[in-house]
Order: sequence, then C-alpha cells, then structure tokens
Amino acid sequence: MKRITFVFILGLSAVLSADPIIRKLDPLRFQHERDASGKYHLVDLWMKLSDLYLTARYNPTTSNVYHLFTRQNPVLSQPLLFNNTGLLQSSNFNSNRRTAVLIHGWSDNVIGDFNTVIVPALLSAEDLNVIAVDWSAGSNTINLPVQIENCIASGRAVANFINWLNKSTGSTPSQFHIIGHGIGGHQAGLAGRNVEGDVGYITALDPSLVGWVNHNYRFHPDDGEYTEVIHTNCAVNGYLADLGQVDFYPNGGESMPGCSSHACDHARSYFYFAESIVSGGFTGRECSSYFTAILHMCNSLPGRLQMGGLTPKNGQTGVYLLETNAAPPFSRG
Repeated sequence: MKRITFVFILGLSAVLSADPIIRKLDPLRFQHERDASGKYHLVDLWMKLSDLYLTARYNPTTSNVYHLFTRQNPVLSQPLLFNNTGLLQSSNFNSNRRTAVLIHGWSDNVIGDFNTVIVPALLSAEDLNVIAVDWSAGSNTINLPVQIENCIASGRAVANFINWLNKSTGSTPSQFHIIGHGIGGHQAGLAGRNVEGDVGYITALDPSLVGWVNHNYRFHPDDGEYTEVIHTNCAVNGYLADLGQVDFYPNGGESMPGCSSHACDHARSYFYFAESIVSGGFTGRECSSYFTAILHMCNSLPGRLQMGGLTPKNGQTGVYLLETNAAPPFSRG
C-alpha cells in the first residue's frame, strides 16, 4: 500500500509540474460561474501553462467582426473589418455622427439580448453610428483564465480598430461612447485605455466580478473622459465595489425587482440603460460609499444624478442609489 501511494504521489507531482500554475486570479482556485443563459459551470481561477497555449488560438485582429448599424440600416448590419478600407467606404458610417461601440459579455454574441435591446434604443434616440463588436471567438469558452486573456487581447484590438477608424474617416475619440456588459464591461475600459486620445464616454454594465477583483486590467475610472458603471448583480455575477467616476446601484445593486434569477439581475443592467437612453428617468440619490448604497442607507446627502443616457456627465463623481419598478417602464423618475 505504501508503494502504491508513493507511486501515485509521484505521478500526481509529474502531472502538476508538467502544467504549472503561472497566475492566480483569485485566492480561491475553484468557483461556480454562470454563463449568459444562467447555467452554472465549475471554473478554475488559476491560470496554467496549458491555458496560455489556448489563448494563442484566438487572434482578435482577424477574428473580431464589427457590425455597423445606422438609421439607414437599423436591422441588417454592415460588417466592418480592421484595415479593410473598401468595406468602410461602402458602408453607412458617417464621421459627422457620434459612434457607440457595444461589447457583449461571456458566452454571448452579436445577436444576443444585449445588442438586440440596446441597438434599437440608441438609434431611436439619436442618429448614430452603432458598432456591435462580435468577439464570440474569444468569449465562448468556460475556461475562465483563457476567457480573461482573450478579453484583454480583444480590448486592445477594439482600440486598434477605433484608432484605424479615426485615421480613415477623421472622426475623433471624443465622439465615441463604448458600452460593455459583464466581462465586456472591463473590455470597454481596456479599449478606451488603449485608444489614441480620450474616449468621450464609457459605460460598464454590471462588469464581471470573478477573476477581476485584483486584476490590473479591470475597469478604471480614468479609462475615458467620463466613465459610468451600473451594478445590478454585485457580488455574484457583477463587481461589488465602485469602479467608475460615477457608480449606480439600482435597488442596492444585487437583486432586481421582477427577477427570480441572478442571470435576470445581471441582464437588468442593459435593460435599465436602454430605457435611460429612450426616456430618461432613473434619478439616483448620492451615497457616501458603495457599502451604504448596498445597505440602502443614502438619505443624508443632497446630491441627485440621472443614471445612464446618451450624454456624458463630465465632472460628476460619486456613488448613487435608486429604486426601479419590477416591469417596464422600470424608471420611477
């Protein structure tokens, strides 16, 4: 028995040494994580050498597709590719308009709910260029370390695409509004951070928590001229603490009225944002910290601020709490 145990330990040691840990994204190694459909997966939060090899399979420069929607083509997109001037020149892109860039989350794609909810809301509110980034070739993996590395690579690729677009058309970074959901929320910040010049407006919709707590590439308040975060499933799918210049915690930020699952809570961020674009509303009251927002203890400060919308609130900072209805219209004014 001792010999068998000794052989087993040697074999296990050989396997572990053959695939060493190269990065620990979280003190706890294993955790259950939900995908876009609400299904649970047991994920390993420690990056192994073999994971690094897997990231080499995803090249966002060639794999990412950028789908352009405008009021001239509100339903059927025009695909744009990095460095393909012909496609750009034959498209409806207009450099005189503002441009919104949408970045979906984990296990999602360009035709998922995030885009189908926000694209029509944006186009109904203003004559914009709306570009939905399809990075599903990098996001559709249950291997969390690989997913995060792919997110970082894609964020840089999105920035390079915007830089190329600006040089090709004469548009400027201040005309851009980058909007991301879940892990795409962190990618929106990464993209803004790597654009040549300051992006005018960046919105992170319930940016992911798992794997990002101590990550250097998580969303930063200075990723754009104005940065805003909407938390709707914090401490579960979404990041707990404040990340932007302004952070909103609807209903305390974790459990949303009318929802019976964390997946629904997580999705509420883009439903609220879409409604804020179309009809406004969602007046937040100022909190002393994200902790008091979660505890609904924000009645002593006088500050009020509108959540979301198309116009950046330059110069504003702080944490805000608000309540919503359980069904549309979600805003209580």
